[in-house]
Amino acid sequence: MKRLMTLSALLLVLAAGMAQAADPKPEAKPAQPAAKPATPPPAASAQPAKPAAPPSPGANWSLEDKAGYIIGLNLGNNLRQQEVPVTADQIVKGLRDGLGNSKAQLSDEEIQAAMGQFQQQMMTKQQEKQKAVGDKNKQEGEAFLAANKSKPGVKTTASGLQYQVIQQGTGPTAKATDKVTVHYKGSLLDGKVFDSSYDRGQPVTFGVSQVIPGWVEALQLMNAGSKYKLFIPASLGYGENGAGADIGPNAVLQFDVEMIKIEPGDQPAATPPAAEKPGADQKPPADQKPPQQ
Repeated sequence: MKRLMTLSALLLVLAAGMAQAADPKPEAKPAQPAAKPATPPPAASAQPAKPAAPPSPGANWSLEDKAGYIIGLNLGNNLRQQEVPVTADQIVKGLRDGLGNSKAQLSDEEIQAAMGQFQQQMMTKQQEKQKAVGDKNKQEGEAFLAANKSKPGVKTTASGLQYQVIQQGTGPTAKATDKVTVHYKGSLLDGKVFDSSYDRGQPVTFGVSQVIPGWVEALQLMNAGSKYKLFIPASLGYGENGAGADIGPNAVLQFDVEMIKIEPGDQPAATPPAAEKPGADQKPPADQKPPQQ
């Protein structure tokens, strides 16, 4: 009989390979040579030794017991963070039956039907949560852009993109077919930075037409040496879906962009869509391009 993978089993596998508790170690500092005092220092009074931290409850467990606990701990954290409404008792019951090769207390047909219904329930709940966050972000974003457009130095294009010239460069502006090298910092309206090439200490190079519509438009306003502050509406960013864990649905994005170099590209220009862009499931790794289509 075909074995069915349930949501809990999938999460268990993921949890086992996910978070590993790590003890961050402080950076080693070079030893400083002690200066010789002109006169012998007074004898330091003896300080009572700090009591050693008590051992953790599981310090003497076997390796297998520790591994089993870690799997359960990570699974529990994962389920809690995702707000999955299941109980520990039922999870343990399923684990016992699975590990003990006992007869399942649900048939394969019941498992398939229940998990299909449960996944649909979770999806509906997530969509409702996403909509509530999106409505809030939309309202706050519209209010911000309405007030921001009247601030000194802020310009608004026909698409709704807002920008402020911090420093104007020289030479020709970038074209959609060009390749550019930039430094940038991206933040939300609350000031939270979600990506920064400055923090990584290395600018990035990419095709002008390979990023979100707000960037495509803004880059073609800039020439080498320019520094712009961008205010990108959700419709020119990641739209109703958002992107990754930081950029929520309908989020207005702010970017500090420094155009370092413009050079001819090797790809034809792409026509950026004028509507909302779907968000990426994950934030690009640190060595990849800034906000992508």
